[in-house]
Amino acid sequence: MPRQLRRPPLRVWIWAAATVALIVVAALLWRGSDAAATESTTSAPAGVSSGTPAAAVSGAWAARGSVPADVVANGRVLIGTAHGVRALDPATGREAWHYTRSNARMCGLTATNGVAVAVFRTADRCDEVTALDAATGVRSWTRNVNFRPDTTLVSTDRIVLAVSPTGLVTLDPTGDNIRWRYKAPAGCRILDASAGSSGVALLQRCSAAAVQLRLLDGFAGSPHWSRDLTAPAGTSFRLLGADQLLGVAEGHDVHLFAGTDGTDLRTLAGAASGPVRERAAGPTALLWAGGTLTALDHTSAATRWQVPASGLPAAPGVAPTGPAAGFVLVPDDAGFTRRELATGKELGRSAVAGVPAGGVAERVGPTVVYRLPDRVLAYR
Repeated sequence: MPRQLRRPPLRVWIWAAATVALIVVAALLWRGSDAAATESTTSAPAGVSSGTPAAAVSGAWAARGSVPADVVANGRVLIGTAHGVRALDPATGREAWHYTRSNARMCGLTATNGVAVAVFRTADRCDEVTALDAATGVRSWTRNVNFRPDTTLVSTDRIVLAVSPTGLVTLDPTGDNIRWRYKAPAGCRILDASAGSSGVALLQRCSAAAVQLRLLDGFAGSPHWSRDLTAPAGTSFRLLGADQLLGVAEGHDVHLFAGTDGTDLRTLAGAASGPVRERAAGPTALLWAGGTLTALDHTSAATRWQVPASGLPAAPGVAPTGPAAGFVLVPDDAGFTRRELATGKELGRSAVAGVPAGGVAERVGPTVVYRLPDRVLAYR
């Protein structure tokens, strides 16, 4: 006579149902988690690029996206996308690594001290910061923040600055800590802010006709000095930099202030009638305005040299005429000209037609990387 199968006890059915439910819940949680939404690749560090750009170059590749001010970091070209960061090989434009978050949107991207620092928005505010090794794409750190959706990022050596109309926040790029915060006084709004070798500079408007220029310590946030700038109501103001020579575009003019104490050193009338940019290059401040690049002494604002230009050079390199002779790569109508930083003397040229105006040129071995606000062009 066949044996009758016994039905499992009720508790076994309960345990089985609970196990299935846990598996389903875990799967649903995984599908909606940050881990499931994150896609990243890594790479070996970039090799050292040798050589110099040829006497005649042509377009090698181009990439669009949000571009940090220092677009080349540790031998990689960094490009921000809607959902993350891509790192490209300067010579070929091929992707070396990427980091993307399908459940978040990029708020801002900057690069300093060998790391790419990106802020993401997962809800109605920018609420997460991720730092990635610029050479390899390996994640260095992640932390939660609570930034406004209109926050922008800028950086300098050892400082990442988050800027919004209501306040500032500084972060340590090689750690995950917030150093200090600055809240705009009641009734005031921050117009612009920047981080540089002098500290963190900001412009804040507290009345229709009065704007204040302030310099804060980059690491402590303590005030160094402030100046009141008066102009007719409706005058536009923009901060051009926070290095040894602070430039402020006020209406159509550019004012140059000493980073040490805020002394108004010089006014360049009409210099801000069109696009104007400023960049530090060692002991020199480089100002591009009206199709002219002017090299200024960083302590006196005196003009050292002037040349026609289509944009700005990046950091100085070492000239072939000697280890102590720094040079800058100047974009102009004929291509890219290597000029001695101290005198502006032409040292060499890489000819190419049609270089767009308003970019920053940087040499990476035999490649010229040209940064524009919305894209990067490479010439070889």
